[in-house]
Amino acid sequence: MARMATIMTMDTSTAPALRTDAALLQLVWLASPALPVGGFSYSEGLEAAVESGLVRGEAGTAAWLVDQLHLVLAEADLAIVGAAIPAWRSGDHARIAALDAWVRRTRETAELRLQAEQMGRSLGDWARSIGREGGAFTWPVAFAQAAAGIACTQRDATLVFAFAWAEAMVQAALKSVPLGQAAGQRILQQLAAEAPAAVDRALTLDDEHRQAFAPMLAILGAQHETQYSRLFRS
Repeated sequence: MARMATIMTMDTSTAPALRTDAALLQLVWLASPALPVGGFSYSEGLEAAVESGLVRGEAGTAAWLVDQLHLVLAEADLAIVGAAIPAWRSGDHARIAALDAWVRRTRETAELRLQAEQMGRSLGDWARSIGREGGAFTWPVAFAQAAAGIACTQRDATLVFAFAWAEAMVQAALKSVPLGQAAGQRILQQLAAEAPAAVDRALTLDDEHRQAFAPMLAILGAQHETQYSRLFRS
């Protein structure tokens, strides 16, 4: 498999859309469930929501995940990916460190922080294994580092991040609700339809407006840490 392009310095306002087969495949690669980052082992509070009776069936799962996409992911991690890509491309290491620190301090439970750190570290290990630069950053910052070396716009890369999240969450729902494969595909279709608006919202957020306020999710995350029977690590 060909190595990905090295990190480029570019003005993100004129960053090219996907123009080559290689760039498209590199971006799809980052969203692949086969990427060895361990995303399959986390449910981000969904398992606790099922245990508590807050999520039931296909409609309830879809509504929960759509809300999580807009109220949590768009306001935090998607915004971080969008902000970190130009920082990586310009070599602004102070900015990168600040974004990474924000992710760490806004994870409200030990499990959610573990997820962000473990997935980011694993992505860094993967990058180094194929001859690219990678470090021990949190998941959205590490993802931005990998995406920064691809000839794509911030929006393209952030959409891919959103879809990778959606796919992982649907897989978690199939096991924890539980749901059938057809139901999972219908939920994924809904999330894919909602993702562009969530990404567009995220890309408008500056440091003063980005936020990670999701008290119910934080409570469920804390409850999951002592849940009697668990399939997932969060």
